[in-house]
Amino acid sequence: MVPPLSLRQYGIHVRDIRRNAVPAVLYERAIRNDPSAHIARCGAIMITSGEKTGRSPRDKRITISRESGDNIWWGPVNMPIDVHTFEINRERATDYLNTRSRLYVVDGFAGWDPTYRIKVRIICERAYHALFMYNMLIRPSDEELKTFGEPEYVVFNAGRFPANRHTSFMSSKTSIDISFEDREMVILGTQYAGEMKKGIFTIMHYIMPLRGVLSMHCSANEGPTGDVTLFFGLSGTGKTTLSADKDRRLIGDDEHCWSDNGIFNIEGGCYAKAINLSAEKEPEIHGAICFGAVLENVVFDHTTHAIDYADTSITENTRASYPIEHIANAKIPCVGTHPDNIIFLAFDAFGVLPPVARLTPAQAMYHFISGYTAKVAGTEVGVVEPEATFSACFGAAFLAWHPSKYAELLAEKMRRHSTKAWLVNTGLVGSTHRRVSLKHTRAIVDAIHDGSLALAPTVNDETFNFTVPTTCPGVPSDILCVRNAWSDSAAYREAANRLAHLFEENFKMYSAGCSKEVVEAGPRLAT
Repeated sequence: MVPPLSLRQYGIHVRDIRRNAVPAVLYERAIRNDPSAHIARCGAIMITSGEKTGRSPRDKRITISRESGDNIWWGPVNMPIDVHTFEINRERATDYLNTRSRLYVVDGFAGWDPTYRIKVRIICERAYHALFMYNMLIRPSDEELKTFGEPEYVVFNAGRFPANRHTSFMSSKTSIDISFEDREMVILGTQYAGEMKKGIFTIMHYIMPLRGVLSMHCSANEGPTGDVTLFFGLSGTGKTTLSADKDRRLIGDDEHCWSDNGIFNIEGGCYAKAINLSAEKEPEIHGAICFGAVLENVVFDHTTHAIDYADTSITENTRASYPIEHIANAKIPCVGTHPDNIIFLAFDAFGVLPPVARLTPAQAMYHFISGYTAKVAGTEVGVVEPEATFSACFGAAFLAWHPSKYAELLAEKMRRHSTKAWLVNTGLVGSTHRRVSLKHTRAIVDAIHDGSLALAPTVNDETFNFTVPTTCPGVPSDILCVRNAWSDSAAYREAANRLAHLFEENFKMYSAGCSKEVVEAGPRLAT
């Protein structure tokens, strides 16, 4: 039996507390008490997150304190809140939770490596939130739960109750607050479950570098010989798709750490985008959505309960949460050796980046800090020409330290373990702006894995300052050297210079914290 749990130390006095309830119980409670909950034909539970269907980055706050204040990368990513206001919000959350007749508590671990994992406690009122974090945290065994003790971080999810917008530091009725000193997180005014997941990620982004561990927004998989590859990329670049490889075991799809022991997944589950999901294109992910999975904000047929993954009438950010064990070729425990290869994925809408390029450690730092991808004209309202997007370390919204802190850790570990770095363009190539097919991208990734691409002849890209393989099995040679894919050399130079200039302008905000070698590893304007 699991020892009885009291939350009185947090000021919570609700008698009915369901601790680490199993999925069947959480299904039952959600269906009974939540009008938006339904069972899909595949067995997953379908539910809506209310008004907010995505994260609220402008409402994220971190407490100002002497202990952590000098370490935080303050600015639009990490905005401050004073200790007094944090305490007001925490009391507002606990007072609200005390009005509920039942609460759910999920105790779990963040981090598969026992040396570095932390104990996390989630306190929430919605069964769906409990099931979501039951999936996303690493689930303790019965014995581990008996001896779990006190958590290192506590999340108070009172998302149905609003913040007081007239309180200091508040920008709306939504507030997501983290105190590294109190080791607590408070959620008000949003029921989007991803706030809990990414809040834990932000916590890991703060505490892991203090221990010399690199925390990363990336996916990871392992080959038959034990070789590990990390995939970095912003939304739409193929990070989840490419890491879900039938010939390789999945270590994780989103959040990892690189320690002296190797790679470990932070999470116990996956949170995959469900938009346009199909069994043909992504069979591993499609097959993982069954009993125990949470489908968030999807549209379905109310008669057959069949899901329409193409319907975006609620949101384009439809999501599926499931335990990593639902992936047939997942590696359990989710740990691996030091990576042999790192792949930075970019969707280039300008058509000037090659499908693949080899990076030096300095170039890897430059592109890691840059975190580039782009939007294609016509994909969103108001986007009439290619639009560059930069997100430091391919996940600026979750960083706690300055990006250079993570880049230095990356370069140090790459050098120590002879890790190769690659830039892979999954977007457009050439003057006709044809997209690199998934088939060709997979062939490139396969050639990286089998080592043949590292031995291929190369040419130097004079604008972007890296070496480009000129041959790759299964990939047409006319797209590998991107300059040759442009019929008009002047038009190529103009497009390449435009993107190079955008890189330069974006990197200005980071250059003061980087070495001369890293700054000079970026693009150079073509002549």
